[in-house]
Amino acid sequence: MKALYFESFGSSDVLQYGELPEPVIANKELLVQMEYIGLNYADIYRRKGNYHIEKHIPYINGYEGVGTVVEIGTAVAEYEVGDKVLFVDVPFANAELVAVPEEKAIRVPKTIDIQLIASIGLQGLTADFLAHDLGLNGKDENVFVHGISGGVGQILSQMLTADGVKVYGVTSTEEKQQLALNQGAEMVFVRNSGWESEYHSFFDTVYDGVGSTLLESTSLLKNRGKVVFFGMAGGNPPAIDFIQLLSQSKSILTGDLWDYLTSANQRKERSARLFKYFEEEKIVTSPPTIYALKEGKQAHEHLESGKSIGKILLQPS
Repeated sequence: MKALYFESFGSSDVLQYGELPEPVIANKELLVQMEYIGLNYADIYRRKGNYHIEKHIPYINGYEGVGTVVEIGTAVAEYEVGDKVLFVDVPFANAELVAVPEEKAIRVPKTIDIQLIASIGLQGLTADFLAHDLGLNGKDENVFVHGISGGVGQILSQMLTADGVKVYGVTSTEEKQQLALNQGAEMVFVRNSGWESEYHSFFDTVYDGVGSTLLESTSLLKNRGKVVFFGMAGGNPPAIDFIQLLSQSKSILTGDLWDYLTSANQRKERSARLFKYFEEEKIVTSPPTIYALKEGKQAHEHLESGKSIGKILLQPS
C-alpha cells in the first residue's frame, strides 16, 4: 500500500511517500480502505517529536479518517464488508489501508456526505463534549469562544447557538470574523483590536483552547462563571491566582475527550447527537481543503501557516 511516513522527527521535509506493507488485522478489527484522512495540529507535534506517536518503523502519522470496510476479522459482529466508517483515535491513518478496532469504528450515516463526515469527526466530537459535558450552558447565557473560526470553534459556536446560547468570540482576521458572524455569532472581535476592556465580567462561560489566553479568559467571566480550558494551541497557560478566583466564585474546568469517549456505545451516542445537528442543518462548516496523500508535505505546511479555514483532508489516490 502507499503511505505517508517519516523516519526521523523534524520539519515537513522529513515526510516521505511510498510503498509500505499492508496492515494485518486481528480478529476484532476491520481493514478500512481510506477515502479521506483528517490532518490535525497534533500531527504536526507528532512529526516534530513533541507529542505521543504510536511506535512503528517507519513512523506513520494520523489518527482520524473515513473509509470503506474491505475485510473483517473473524470475531467482528457489528460491521460488514462495504460499510463506511469513521474513526478519530486509531493510529497509522496516513495510509491507503488502516486496521481499525471494531469498538473504535463509528458507522457513517447515509444522510450526510462522506467528505463532511471526514471534516467534522474529531473536532465535532470535541465540541460536543465541551458543550454537553463541561459547559452545560442554559438558554440565553452569554459565552465566549477563543478561536471561534477554527475547526473546533466553528462547530462549537454553532452547536451552542442551536442550543439557544448567545455566542461571542475572537479570531485573527476580518475574513474569519465575517465567517463566524455568518454562522450565527452575536458578536465577533478581531484579535488585538482593544475590545477586551468593554467585556470584563460579562460572560457566563469562556471556552479557551488557546492556553496562553487563560488569564484573559478569567477576566472576561462574571462572578460564578467558568472557563472551559481544553487546549494550548497558543502556548502554555500563565500562572493563575486561585485565591482571586475563589473570592469571585470563578471556576476553571478541564477535560480530555478520551476520558468521555470510552466505549463503542459512547461513540455511537455522541456521534449520533453530533450528526443530528448537521442532518437538521443547524451547523454549516467551511469546505475542507483537500490534498492528495502524496502531497502531505504541502498539507502540513499549509496547516502550520495558520492561513487555513476549515479542515484539511488528505486523500489517497
